[in-house]
Parts: sequence; structure tokens; C-alpha cells
Amino acid sequence: MRLLEIRGLTARYGEIVALRDVSIQVDAGEAVVLLGANGAGKSTLMKAVIGMVPAAAGEIVFGARPLARVSTVDRARLGLGYSPEGRRVFPGMTVRENLEVASRGSRKSRETALAGVFDIFPALAVKSGALGWQLSGGQQQMLAIGRALMTEPRLLLLDEPSLGLSPILVNEVLERVRTIVGRGTAVLLAEQNVGKALSVADRAYVLQLGRIVEAGAAKDLRDNPGIREAFLGA
Repeated sequence: MRLLEIRGLTARYGEIVALRDVSIQVDAGEAVVLLGANGAGKSTLMKAVIGMVPAAAGEIVFGARPLARVSTVDRARLGLGYSPEGRRVFPGMTVRENLEVASRGSRKSRETALAGVFDIFPALAVKSGALGWQLSGGQQQMLAIGRALMTEPRLLLLDEPSLGLSPILVNEVLERVRTIVGRGTAVLLAEQNVGKALSVADRAYVLQLGRIVEAGAAKDLRDNPGIREAFLGA
């Protein structure tokens, strides 16, 4: 089932075109990764989907509903979850409070969602009473993702979740993508760690200067000599 379809999207910051005629899709039950150098447009595309950057042209459709007139808050209510670049946890709140504040449901659904997050990220369960500022960088990233999952999204947008993490923590965070997908939430991932991202994704799109220049199965792109040379150091 098609969850997200972006058709001919163009987005600008003033006179600067950040995305030009971009078309992608994400289906239920899959992880899709956006690849590209800094400034390629990955974060802009994420922000356009959640409604933080307006579309100058093109269309974004989520669950068969066009989003042009839908606010960011209502997009979240429709089932879009967003974990932005930079973690942005609430430092003076506990882990549990950081998670609970994102839930819109009843007490029972909140507890169910909380248990699900703790199951995906056991380190957060151990630290449930710790304040946000007391967490390591990796734990803060897990918390940011967990907070987005508390909204019980159908599609989770993850923007550069491995940024600033050690290689061990990168593996720990990105491997959870398959767990999240396996539990029924599709994932659209913008990621700088290309090799690891391609290993957890089903499909991939490559952005260059705001345009899609390559697309295909993650395995095929991982074996593509041009992709290997550009991103994997081959």
C-alpha cells in the first residue's frame, strides 16, 4: 500500500531552489533512505513532508490525501512522525516525561506506546528517570526517535539520526530501523552513513543539488560503482 507519494516537488528558501522536481514514494512495510552530500536537499525534503517548508510546486500525498492545505499538527495526527536532525530533547525533563509529552492518546494507549519504545530501546527503560541532559549522545538520539514513535505514526521521518555518534552507536541506532519497520511503521531516513543506511533500507534515492539523480533497490545502489565511489570510498 502506498503511504507517501511526492510528485514533482520544488521547494525554495527565498530565491534559492533547494529541491527541484523531486518525486519519491514510500510504501507500507518498507524503509527508504535519502542519500546525498550536505546541502543536497535531504533535510528540506523531510521538512516539506512534515509541513515546515512550503512547496513552491508539486504535490505531497500521504495515505491518498493531498497535504497542501494540511498543517504540521494535522499531518502528525494523520500519522506522520518526525525526528529532526540534532536530537532536541527536553534537557530538564526525565526520559519518561520526554516520551509521555509526545503522546496524544489515552492513558492506556500512552502506556502501550511507552512499553513499545522501551522494548525497541532498552537503554531508555534503564534511564527512564534520568534527565535529558544526563544522557549520552546515543541515548539522546534514541530518545528523540522514541518520542516520535510515541505519536504512533504510520510513517516515521528520521533526519540524520547517526550524526555525531560513534561507529558503535551508529550501528545500534540504525539497526533499530528494521525493528521499527517490522512493527508496522514505515521509515523514510535521511542519513550520512551511507553504507549502514543501505544495509537497513529496502530502497534508496540519491539527491544531488536538489534533484533525484539515482533511485533503486538499496542492494543495487550499494553495488553500483558510481555510488560506491561517491559515498563508500571505493
